[in-house]
Amino acid sequence: MIDPMPEQVEQTMAERGGRRFRPTPWATAFTILGVALLIGLGTWQLQRLEWKEELIAERHTRSTDSAVPLPGDLSDSKALDYVRVELVGRFLHDKELYLGSRTLKGSVGYHVVTPFRLSDGRTLLVNRGWVPPERRDPESRAAGQLDGGEIRIEALLRPGGWRGWSFTRPANDPAGNLWLWPDLPAMFAALGAEAAGLERPVTTLYAESLPVGPLAELPGGLPVAVAGAIDLRNEHLEYALTWYALALALLIIYLIYSTRRGAAQP
Repeated sequence: MIDPMPEQVEQTMAERGGRRFRPTPWATAFTILGVALLIGLGTWQLQRLEWKEELIAERHTRSTDSAVPLPGDLSDSKALDYVRVELVGRFLHDKELYLGSRTLKGSVGYHVVTPFRLSDGRTLLVNRGWVPPERRDPESRAAGQLDGGEIRIEALLRPGGWRGWSFTRPANDPAGNLWLWPDLPAMFAALGAEAAGLERPVTTLYAESLPVGPLAELPGGLPVAVAGAIDLRNEHLEYALTWYALALALLIIYLIYSTRRGAAQP
């Protein structure tokens, strides 16, 4: 039995309207580059996922460890982020500041930021927590102001500044005492730090008070402590799967495009 020649097989496929894989050079080059790029982006997102999970775990450990005294050197704000500290001093309630557009269980309100004069003479801004708009005035929640002198509280250290892209940074309103992000030097400047007796302001970090000790059950229930939440988005796995899916889709499109039907004969 004589095997058919390749030309005869090709002619038979064409007569039957069969399909043949006939890739073009430009489509092949584009697909190779595109698939390599998409797989690279997916792998990069998996690396970012590992980094983000380690960062979240580190912050969780810092925030749940036993409180330590406030360090003397606060210049490395990154290394101190989410460190749990014990603060000794007194609140200066007559110098409250307000972080705006903060939500709690779907309700929009403010975070009350109060200078805390430490026993060593430094002054640290402390985010005491959330209040509704109608309770922004401190006189409407006087029971929770804790004017009993020096107290001992626990808090998490957080770096000041804007954490997003610079072109998305909103403008604060110092004149209206409304801050959309914690610009610590400007906040102290708005208080008139030297005139107010705040000669040693801490401008690299602020603190978020924890609901323990004297802040565990505030009379009147306000402000509501909000410290402790690890506010890091972690969607890198979804991003990685998206890039890999796009790579697969591009490869399938290439195969379909390059597999052509032979010309049917009458």
